[in-house]
Amino acid sequence: MQSAEARDEVAGPEPAGGGDAVESSDAVRSVVVRPIKIRRVVIPVAVVLVVVFAVVAVLLRNTPTGVYFRVSDQVAMAGLGVLLACGALLLARPRLRADLSGLEVRNVIGTHRYSWDEVQAVSFPDGAAWARLELPQDEYASVMAIQSTDGAHAVQAMRDLRELRREVEIRRGGE
Repeated sequence: MQSAEARDEVAGPEPAGGGDAVESSDAVRSVVVRPIKIRRVVIPVAVVLVVVFAVVAVLLRNTPTGVYFRVSDQVAMAGLGVLLACGALLLARPRLRADLSGLEVRNVIGTHRYSWDEVQAVSFPDGAAWARLELPQDEYASVMAIQSTDGAHAVQAMRDLRELRREVEIRRGGE
C-alpha cells in the first residue's frame, strides 16, 4: 500500500477520475518521499520510551534500596525518557522533495537543496541502505528518505524521481 506522500503530486486539486493527474503547462509536478517502515517502528518505540520512563519516574521514590530519590530525580528521569524518544524520532525525519527546480533532501540531521544542474545521476547502489545523488567531482549525497527496507515503495520512488529528472532534461532541451 502506497501513501499519498509517496505518489507524484500535481499542484492543485486531484482530477475527478482519481487516476494519475495530467500535468498542465502551468502546474508544477513534484515528488515527495518519506520512509515507511522506519516510521512504523520508531513512533511506537518513542511512545514506549516516554511511558516507561514516566512510570519509572513515578515509582522512583518507593524503592527499598535505602537510596532517597527527590522530585528533581523523578523529573530528570521523565526528561531522560523524552530526550531518548526525541532521539529515536530523528530517524523518522528524512524526506525528499523534488520538483522541476531541484531537490530538497532532509536527512536525520540537516537539509540540503540541490538544483538539477548539480545532480549528475540518481542511483541506488547494490547493497546500499538508501539511495544517493551523484554530484560533480565524485561526490554523492545520501537520500535517506528512499530506503531499501521499503521495497516496492523505494522502487516506485526511484522511478518517479528518475521520470521527473527526464522531464526536467526534456524541458531544458526545449528552451
